[in-house]
Amino acid sequence: MKTVLCAVMPWVVTTCLMSLEVSETLAQSFPATATHKDVAYDDENEAQKLDVYIAKADHSIPAMIYIHGGGWRGGSKKGIPAWLMKGVQAGEFSVVSVEYRFTDVAPHPAQVNDCVRAIQFVRQNAATWNIDPKRLGVTGGSAGGHLTLWVALHDDAADADSNDPVERQSSRVACAVSFAGPTDWSLLSELEHKHPAYRQLLGYAPETPAEEMDAKAKIDVSPISFVSSDDPSVMQVHGDKDDIVPVEHARKMDQRLKSLGVKSELVVVEGANHGVAGAGPQVTERAASFVRAQMLKP
Repeated sequence: MKTVLCAVMPWVVTTCLMSLEVSETLAQSFPATATHKDVAYDDENEAQKLDVYIAKADHSIPAMIYIHGGGWRGGSKKGIPAWLMKGVQAGEFSVVSVEYRFTDVAPHPAQVNDCVRAIQFVRQNAATWNIDPKRLGVTGGSAGGHLTLWVALHDDAADADSNDPVERQSSRVACAVSFAGPTDWSLLSELEHKHPAYRQLLGYAPETPAEEMDAKAKIDVSPISFVSSDDPSVMQVHGDKDDIVPVEHARKMDQRLKSLGVKSELVVVEGANHGVAGAGPQVTERAASFVRAQMLKP
């Protein structure tokens, strides 16, 4: 593997990975059995459940929140990526896999609201699951990458005055890893986006022109809208041949994060398409190393 450093700063590395073969095998979920399955984190819809994979440890350890992809209208929380399962097996961190409402049930912001509450729910139950509530990370690919960045960069949803103990918990995380996640709906007016899911997420028909979509809704659904200097460290992995989520999404987000002093790492896989989450151990090990650096120190 040839690695070319495109930019180097004290805490930011943007890397272009050359000649990296994409492996569909590594993109598949690891067929492991969860410690706790179908735990309800809310009671509004049947989809609002999560699975917990608890790592063996004699002290509280970090946890990664996994949000699956599927165009916000498909996919499943069943199974987790192999690199996350390896972390569980090594006793480095536990994993919580989140299900959320799809767009056939409700449009945005139902999906982000579910993921935010799931993070708060994990904090509420951290002691029971031997999780350190101060060391939560979030990751996902495609639609899951979008939701990952949205919840990581949005302001804290904690409501100290709520009667619901879950809502009183913080929704902030320590780090975020997004694989091919869309970041900015304003790019729909600038670049071709073939997939209808961008519009369906906001309740529009697939053929709706971007200019006819509500401007405020496009801002609110875009993770880039919420970047601020106090945000957690972010890693993005993106293929430069992605025709579902153009790589400009990741590059624009990386630039915005850097401009505000947020730790950011962008890994661009040359020649890779939207299946970049399966781009071999070079990529998944980079993601695992990033998580270790951000969360394994108490």
